[in-house]
Amino acid sequence: MFGVQVFRWMQKQRWYIADNGIYSKLISVMGKRGQTRMAMWLFSEMRNTGCRPDTSVYNALITAHLHSRDKTKALSKAIGYFQKMKGIERCKPNVVTYNILLRAFAQARNLEQVNSLFKDLDESTISPDVYTFNGVMDAYGKNGMIREMEAILAQMRSSKCKPDLITFNLLIDSYGKKQEFGKMEQVFKSLLHSKEKPTLSTFNSMILNYGKARLRNKAEEVFEKMIDMGYTPSSVTHESLIYMYGLCGYVSRAVQLFDELVESKVQIKVSTLNTMLDVYCLNGLPQEAHSLFERAKSVKIYPDSSSYKLLYKAYTKAKQKELLDELLKHMDKDGIIPNKRFFLNALGSVASVPANSESANAATDSNTANSEYANAATDSNKVNSESFITNSGSNTSNSESANAATDSDKSNSKSTNASTDSNNPQDFAKLAAHVKNFLAHR
Repeated sequence: MFGVQVFRWMQKQRWYIADNGIYSKLISVMGKRGQTRMAMWLFSEMRNTGCRPDTSVYNALITAHLHSRDKTKALSKAIGYFQKMKGIERCKPNVVTYNILLRAFAQARNLEQVNSLFKDLDESTISPDVYTFNGVMDAYGKNGMIREMEAILAQMRSSKCKPDLITFNLLIDSYGKKQEFGKMEQVFKSLLHSKEKPTLSTFNSMILNYGKARLRNKAEEVFEKMIDMGYTPSSVTHESLIYMYGLCGYVSRAVQLFDELVESKVQIKVSTLNTMLDVYCLNGLPQEAHSLFERAKSVKIYPDSSSYKLLYKAYTKAKQKELLDELLKHMDKDGIIPNKRFFLNALGSVASVPANSESANAATDSNTANSEYANAATDSNKVNSESFITNSGSNTSNSESANAATDSDKSNSKSTNASTDSNNPQDFAKLAAHVKNFLAHR
């Protein structure tokens, strides 16, 4: 194991002295690399060498677990370490510990645990900082609890804690998701008057927010403002614009933007392709979506599993049996092997399609394939802009971490159980054959 080899090499060096700083750093590095077991081994090795863990080491261990894929297990482990820390004098949780946990549970939308942690912190001698307040506000914002979010904002201001870029972005995003455009715009104005600067994700979020409200002119104004301020659109910006036009029914404009990207010879991400495919499907144009899908490789864009998933869903809803069969053939040819749930849903959907139904328009549930999408927003309640304005002294933050929360609205509709008396026995048998073939190669 590479991590073990490096550690053993370090131990042989003359300068090596086992201390908490080195172990803490090594545990953090292993966590970021997804090597949780190695991080735990280092923690055990540390104690075996006589080093006594402190708060920083436990913080590193908690963070390492939170990088693992099994988030439920990771959160459980994190809370376990947190409780253990409270019982060890030299390992008492500090504000960093709380911030790590608050952010993790906010992302998991576990409000109960967020409230419990914030209450625990409030009853301690530890003073919250801007990251603490951001973590709690983000949790409320993600759950659409605007009044509760604003109460934390008021508490933040009363504690003389100045908002940073993350604060502004999460407020813009949260107001957007609840369609409170007036407040969203006031926060944006306050951001422009502060020492912080908007990031691309700030603009992307607002564009998409307005798009979901079918406010095309507003979205275009934000884009123009972004260009006037000297920002260069990113791939996410282009995707937000394409999707916005699709939501507003301006498919031709979305196609024009996509074609301009293709002609510009820039490397187009598969997420951009998926956005354009989704626009076609949203507007009941499955044939156009399939045509784009088939010519994608000719312009060096290669569909991924998300491409197949959104097209499968659209073709099924539009009752496009021939397109569905073509799609499954492409999956077979391209070596795309979905999980079993995909096929169980496929069987259920085909079983429910009437025998001689004509092709219907697809209306997929705006399931955007790009995880980088900023969340939607929309509405207009006014708020005093001065309450959001920040003066000098704001903590600077990495623009990457300042990105607005990006929880795109996903529709996870449950498929009905497959019925053996399908009205489409040939289609059902055809799909079942595909299922059998794929599962045989798993």
